[in-house]
Amino acid sequence: MTLLDTPRRRAPEARPTQILDAAFHEFGERGLAGARLDDIAKRAQVAKGTIYLYFPNKEALFREMVHTTMVTALAVAEAEASKAGFLTGTAEAQLRRLGEGWWTFLRTERVQVLQRLVSLELGQFPDLMQFYADEVITRGRRLVSGIIARGVERGEFRNVDPQLAARMFSSIWMSHSTWCARREFFKTLGSDEQVLVEMLDFYLYALRP
Repeated sequence: MTLLDTPRRRAPEARPTQILDAAFHEFGERGLAGARLDDIAKRAQVAKGTIYLYFPNKEALFREMVHTTMVTALAVAEAEASKAGFLTGTAEAQLRRLGEGWWTFLRTERVQVLQRLVSLELGQFPDLMQFYADEVITRGRRLVSGIIARGVERGEFRNVDPQLAARMFSSIWMSHSTWCARREFFKTLGSDEQVLVEMLDFYLYALRP
């Protein structure tokens, strides 16, 4: 059973999660514009009116999908990055640790669904695009740029613009996670583990003095 399989009926307190599970599946199959609340309700095995008790529309469902997936993961990463043990390590070790964690996370089914929605459809929903930019992209780049700035200050990295370097980090990881999720079309890619090693080696080499 995968994260996107049809959920079974659950207790009332579990219904928001049940509805979100169904929404991930419907959005993954039909996109944000094509998915209908009626179909989400059927897949969640609830009445359509039950959805309105928790989510007024598809846009609210998308926001909650982002919160429970991307924003929650970012909050964990931010908390980890603020620990004393993390801050006393080298910036390169910090980036390696972050890169390894995000590589595992970005290849999950739910993140892949969100990435497709963001890249293909969110331009049609300016409010949602701004929400995603503020809650995910900006926060993620702030986390990475903070690590890079510390590396520059300590002389571990050359004098690069931390914001620019953070943007390069996210673009490399996001694009490769998408390619690896569709590796039947990208047959020259190595294993997921090999791709991670290549990305880390390439990116960290570019930062070294």
